[in-house]
Amino acid sequence: MKIEEVLHHYNTPLVAPPYFLRRARFYDREYLNVLYRTDPEALAAVVPEPLQFDDPLVRFEIIKMGDVAGYGPYVEAGQAIPVTFQGEKGEYLHAMYLDEFGATAAGREMGAYPKLPGKPSLVIEEGALVGRLDFGSERVATATMAYKWEDMDHEEALEQVRTPQFGLRIAPLRSGGFEQFSLMRTQITDVVVKGAWAGPARLQLNAHVMAPLADLPVLEVVNATHVLTDLTLSNFEEVHDYLAHGQPPRTRPGTGVGS
Repeated sequence: MKIEEVLHHYNTPLVAPPYFLRRARFYDREYLNVLYRTDPEALAAVVPEPLQFDDPLVRFEIIKMGDVAGYGPYVEAGQAIPVTFQGEKGEYLHAMYLDEFGATAAGREMGAYPKLPGKPSLVIEEGALVGRLDFGSERVATATMAYKWEDMDHEEALEQVRTPQFGLRIAPLRSGGFEQFSLMRTQITDVVVKGAWAGPARLQLNAHVMAPLADLPVLEVVNATHVLTDLTLSNFEEVHDYLAHGQPPRTRPGTGVGS
């Protein structure tokens, strides 16, 4: 393969990359959101400055993708934390777990999504919308919500989906240091709300060392929503450059090794 041919590619393996460069349109993207109150000290330990939070709240989400160009249907789950940045309200994407590798790789490489492999699911059982997340063979989260309990205002649902989101993009160098260490911002704008409901819910988180959702414990469920949408994700933009405030340590934490 000639150099000019190599440069036409954007991902590896060159012969069959797991994703392609385009903004994918999501059809029938279904959210189960459970907003809960947690321990403020635990929250302060994971929210990176310059982001700030007022109330110690976390949104646990299960998102079922009905149809996505290039990926097909898949499911993801995770935690998002309501925060503010320079006066703007948004959410910090704390952790996300997916059952589709291409979407996982694309989210990490092209965006600032903290995506990892996982086994989430969203089903209807005995009058309840049930969201589950397994990591390996272990159950780490179970969320249940009364199915279509009461209608939710579509404008409120629209604003919920369009909430600005913040994430970290970190590109380490094997020789030490970082090529990029940035706080990024994105916002979904192209949204069609096809259905929205609110209702009572419960959330259980189980401890797991590699999927530590339970480190932000559930003290009180505040509310829950079920939203069905079509939408297109937007690109991320850098809003804070950590490297501009000094290069982070060149060693791996706890090892003293810079490779």
